[in-house]
Amino acid sequence: MRDNSAMNHKQRIVVGLSGGVDSAVTAYLLKKQGHEVVGIFMKNWEDDDSDDEHGKYCSSNIDFVDAAAVADVIGIEIEHVNFAADYKDRVFAAFLSEYQAGRTPNPDILCNAEIKFKAFLDHAMRLGAEKIATGHYARVREVEGQTQLLKGVDNSKDQSYFLHRLNQAQLAKTLFPVGELHKTEVRRIAEEIGLPNAKKKDSTGICFIGERPFREFLNRYLAHKPGPIKDARGRKLGEHVGLSFYTLGQRQGLGIGGVKEKGAARGGGDHAPWFVARKDMQSNTLYVVQGHEHPWLLSQSLVAGDISWTGPAPKFGGFGAKTRYRQADAACALMPDTPAPGQFRLDFAQPQWAVTPGQSAVLYDGEVCLGGAVIAQATPLDEGSA
Repeated sequence: MRDNSAMNHKQRIVVGLSGGVDSAVTAYLLKKQGHEVVGIFMKNWEDDDSDDEHGKYCSSNIDFVDAAAVADVIGIEIEHVNFAADYKDRVFAAFLSEYQAGRTPNPDILCNAEIKFKAFLDHAMRLGAEKIATGHYARVREVEGQTQLLKGVDNSKDQSYFLHRLNQAQLAKTLFPVGELHKTEVRRIAEEIGLPNAKKKDSTGICFIGERPFREFLNRYLAHKPGPIKDARGRKLGEHVGLSFYTLGQRQGLGIGGVKEKGAARGGGDHAPWFVARKDMQSNTLYVVQGHEHPWLLSQSLVAGDISWTGPAPKFGGFGAKTRYRQADAACALMPDTPAPGQFRLDFAQPQWAVTPGQSAVLYDGEVCLGGAVIAQATPLDEGSA
């Protein structure tokens, strides 16, 4: 058994330098181990570069300056590579298509599979690299000829959820050095060696959008088709701006007040918050419910398709699963009665909240990420009538 920190011979490794502290420390650690390290800065989005109104949200130029400064301190070469065309074709087109269909996609997952570990990996191999490395909080290890994807040591930063679509060929060529560390240790190392971005704030934006307001961004690409907002009893509470702009479980930005009569909705009182519970694309209706634990928000099972396993397909039985990032693993059973070819069904021991079509259901066997699939549908505890 071998993990990604135990490498016996020196190699040419291309590191994806994002301008952040995690990739910077990744490059430093590999250089310290004696490897020949080359940095590559990936530019995946460029529409906003000359847009003064939105330029404050597009940090690509700032990030490249930070990445170049890091490369200078560490003493490695850095190359600027533009993958924007690949991104629009492979990721952004699918992203918009999913939103237009009423689902909520996760572009970071597709970006990893199609850009960072495909286009970038291919480019690195052309540069003579034996491996690539990124600043993700995850790990890889070899077991009996298979490369396993593991959770990062720091549970609060684990990013294996976003990497679950990587295959054996991609995992075998990839290193995640900071996956062996806690974030506090990464920051400490960065400060100790004088990296200029040691205290830089972590990026929380979607991989190409950055920190901009999300609805403002979608406004530029998706058509508006207003329609009614109704509660579980079919009463109209207001009007939505377009179903594509809402996601299940959403609480903010609904633009509706409370229902003042007693017992207005199960699971909530007079002034309980409203949550998006359903989207009826046929009637263009957004359904909302009061109360976090309303039955419409809870699902005991789901069906997912577009399956991608990191290794051999797991056998049916008990596993842990995440239906959204930063969620604790939920006990579930991978069921043998597959709904349709290319799909699987998960039954959960406890109801799961706001299981969202378009997001990914990712399976775990302890610390090993097995892969996952895109959620197609979930069955609420109470189907009810809308």
